[in-house]
Amino acid sequence: MPKKTLVKVFAALAVLAIVFASITTLGGDDTVSGSAAGLPAVTANAGEAPTITPPTGEAPATLQTQDIIVGSGTEVLPTSTLTVHYTLMSWSSGEILETSWSSGQPATFPLSGVIVGWQEGLPGTKVGGRRLLVIPPSLGYGPIAGHPLEKETLIFTVDIIAVS
Repeated sequence: MPKKTLVKVFAALAVLAIVFASITTLGGDDTVSGSAAGLPAVTANAGEAPTITPPTGEAPATLQTQDIIVGSGTEVLPTSTLTVHYTLMSWSSGEILETSWSSGQPATFPLSGVIVGWQEGLPGTKVGGRRLLVIPPSLGYGPIAGHPLEKETLIFTVDIIAVS
């Protein structure tokens, strides 16, 4: 085989290796990998509480969103009232701080009444979807002086159950 052809073949194989390396499934559990920025990996098991792998590295300074499960129902708008299941993890400790899954009771609220990170990060999500939000303190509880999480980067997984 001519040398130029071999170079092209190896280049194509290298590209394929990079593409396949960026796709992550751990043990067949439908885990969606975080980005190269060290975002946590989240399981995509619809209807069940997610498993979140604690993050690595420095927390991002801006809001990060990632669809773990893409829904097909009604779309979230800034004016929507939502019914969701959610899990909250601390970036700094990797500890689960709160989850609606443990009580089995989803939360219902107007999107306009929650932290800015949710207001900016959830529109566009659809019923049946699961979205990962990584929220810097300035878009979380940082504006609330004295709140225990005012300096914390927040990791939420939010499952959209209903939108009205």
